[in-house]
Amino acid sequence: MMDKNENKEMIEAVALLAKEKNISKEVLFSAIEEALKSAYKNNFNKQYGMPPSNANVRVELDRVTGAVRLYARKTVVEWVIDEAAEISLEDARKIQPSYEEDDIVEIEVTPNNFRRMAAQTAKQVIVQKIREAERGKTYEDFIEKENEILTAIVHSIDPETRAVYVELGKTEGVLEAGQQMTTDVYTPGERFKVYVLEVVADRRLARPGAKHGPQVSVSRIHPGLVKRLFELEVPEIQTGTVQIKSIAREAGSRTKMAVYSSDPMIDPVGSCVGPRGQRVDRVVTELRGEKIDIIKWSADPAEFVANALNPAHVVNLFVSEKDKACRVVVPDNQLSLAIGKEGQNARLAARLTGWKIDIKSQSQIDEQMMLEEQAADDQAPALE
Repeated sequence: MMDKNENKEMIEAVALLAKEKNISKEVLFSAIEEALKSAYKNNFNKQYGMPPSNANVRVELDRVTGAVRLYARKTVVEWVIDEAAEISLEDARKIQPSYEEDDIVEIEVTPNNFRRMAAQTAKQVIVQKIREAERGKTYEDFIEKENEILTAIVHSIDPETRAVYVELGKTEGVLEAGQQMTTDVYTPGERFKVYVLEVVADRRLARPGAKHGPQVSVSRIHPGLVKRLFELEVPEIQTGTVQIKSIAREAGSRTKMAVYSSDPMIDPVGSCVGPRGQRVDRVVTELRGEKIDIIKWSADPAEFVANALNPAHVVNLFVSEKDKACRVVVPDNQLSLAIGKEGQNARLAARLTGWKIDIKSQSQIDEQMMLEEQAADDQAPALE
């Protein structure tokens, strides 16, 4: 066994490690017990030429004094076959007359030279347990960060998969090719904000051959990244006065965001834009120049759809609640503006509002109405 000074040093070391690593002392004590148990089983069973698993022992570590005792746990049998795991009924009753077959007898077997034999094994196992505890704590810390944003630093890029591996404090994050913005440039040391998609407890499950530890899957294209960036920049969103109702995004190109204010005296759009556009500019900079349209949300579908088609001006709008669809009329010279390049403006507006949008110019509507009137006249009965 360890002497009193060594016992004291061990207790102090556990307390220090627990404080520095923010790990439960009980986790560390349990690790030491497992280490001592493993060391004893390895050395004890060598005497009998048996594998370590044959010895059933219990380690008792006093959490206050550091005193260590080892007990061999043996099953009471009539005839002993395995000396490491069994004790005869006759010998058991010498210890305690009340023992019967199949009872478990604990016999203290702490060797005098146990510390010398077990020290190296104990150290290795303790270090391993500490690392496991740290990884577990890191996982617990990061699982709470799902759907949040973090600052990432690029440390490597996989040339085959184009996955970017980033540092996120104490752990590693992976930015898969499908979660990357086309406007980003990924070089070692590059810093940017990322949205946390998922946290995996052991990165080896996601990437064979990787080191132990949690892996965090992150994104630069998720709409949640835009939402969290505005939450950082806009105090009115932080207090809940201004709410982000919906976001439609084509990452690297354009985003539409609908906002609402519970206070009629506060302009939700102006709050997000900020003085001289400073707030929205900071978000745009973080998103590498991505255009952001901030529009006012409305409970009225017609008003909401009209706002969503900004910067185009809507002349008229016909709503079908049943089909959740609407026909929008815009001036002739704004038809292409309302639709947007390759249909982007109309596409984002539809996703933002959740409504199907059919956009027509004023002349198209006039022509259609004229044709409908002519058809109605042709079908009307002639007057006598």
